[in-house]
Amino acid sequence: LTMADIPADDPATYAMIQHADTVGVFQIESRAQMAMLPRLRPRNYYDLVIEVAIIRPGPIQGEMVHPYLRRRNGEEPIEYPSQEVESVLSRTLGVPLFQEQVIKIAMVAAGFTGGEADQLRRSMATWKRNGGLEKFRDKLINGMRERGYEGEFAERIFNQIQGFGEYGFPESHAASFALLAYVSAWMKCHHSAAFTAALLNSQPMGFYAPAQLVQDLRRHGVEVLPVDVRHSEWECTLEKSGTDRHKPAMRLGFRLVKGFKEQSSTRLCAARTAQAFADTNEMAHRAQLDRRDMNALSKAGALRSLAGNRHQANWASLGVEEPTPIFGPAIPNEATPMLRPPTDGEDVVADYASLGLTLGSHPLALLRERFSAKRYVTADEIALITAGSTIKTAGLVVTRQRPGTATGVVFVTLEDETGSINLVVWSSLVESQRRELLGAKLMGVIGEIQRDGEVIHVIAKRLFDYTDMLGRLSIDSRDFH
Repeated sequence: LTMADIPADDPATYAMIQHADTVGVFQIESRAQMAMLPRLRPRNYYDLVIEVAIIRPGPIQGEMVHPYLRRRNGEEPIEYPSQEVESVLSRTLGVPLFQEQVIKIAMVAAGFTGGEADQLRRSMATWKRNGGLEKFRDKLINGMRERGYEGEFAERIFNQIQGFGEYGFPESHAASFALLAYVSAWMKCHHSAAFTAALLNSQPMGFYAPAQLVQDLRRHGVEVLPVDVRHSEWECTLEKSGTDRHKPAMRLGFRLVKGFKEQSSTRLCAARTAQAFADTNEMAHRAQLDRRDMNALSKAGALRSLAGNRHQANWASLGVEEPTPIFGPAIPNEATPMLRPPTDGEDVVADYASLGLTLGSHPLALLRERFSAKRYVTADEIALITAGSTIKTAGLVVTRQRPGTATGVVFVTLEDETGSINLVVWSSLVESQRRELLGAKLMGVIGEIQRDGEVIHVIAKRLFDYTDMLGRLSIDSRDFH
């Protein structure tokens, strides 16, 4: 496929976007974008152009977001102070969202010449550094008033120009980004395994770590296969699925294994292509893997198909002798003992330590009995609880975002075994619970549910750091609130 091959206006893709099912999608995967998508509900390409442009400091600080949404939803009349302004703003319902619109308004409503408008454009980008916008203020406002525009409208336009100086998009820029966002969304919608494999092979990038990308893929019904010395390549790849003949499975690659080098992966794959491996010793010799390589593979669970469970694989890797050109591969003198398999909790801890993700039970699923005993609810349950209710919930911390336009507010995304939980942490709580907010990998929260259509937030009232529970998944945990 090329970008030109992607069909335009695909209904399934836009349905996915409208429900903010956009983890991993270029430009529309942030918390702010995900909160806006169910409100704006993009139905076509130009809607996406607006979506990309509207979640920017310029439109937000210029107070353009809510007027646009109200007008789009028929909650506020669309009015224009003149036909000249209507010709500039009709595509965006009377709200200036793009730099070009602001420049054109200066020309048609305030009498700026083309040269003066270009000077204004240049000053917008540097006004905070050079203080260059103030010299245009009087000319802009007086020019509008002389042409019959109300002073309030003129002041609002100037404030919006200042907002665009913070970071407003040219329409052409937003259009280019929107095309990439649509193509990314179409790939996620129709080829989700290939899309996620490509994201994993391009890490680090985006808002989400491999663990969240893999969890999201599995929630979409795609089989994800573990790292395995008999099947994996360096990159994540696609295979025939054993559970769904209509969708390929995604195989995790060696690139995710901490401490395992790409050169070692290349030798391993070449040796495997020549002849299947009989056991770990033979594999180590033929692929010229040292004990560090073998230790990395055993910790990742990648030797399971040759050596059994993680404990047995670790034992086998310890017995690997360094090959010598004289004697060839070492022959182990001892039989591998029948070591007990790890518990689910031990496997999960080892997976995260070695791969940064797990295909086993979600950590919150293993801890659910303890959390439920204290009436902590899941992400799925939050969706059914009435707005205004106070709840307790917990999850792995996925992202923390503190936009410059949010006046100290921090947005936190948690993940449990059922989905995502979106927290809003007001600045007062940010200051009083900074340690829990910034330090927790597993966070608990007491908060109030807030709804706006499909968008659900939990307004945090108190935070708890339960990170120590992740290292003790197989041990009873106490210390609950």
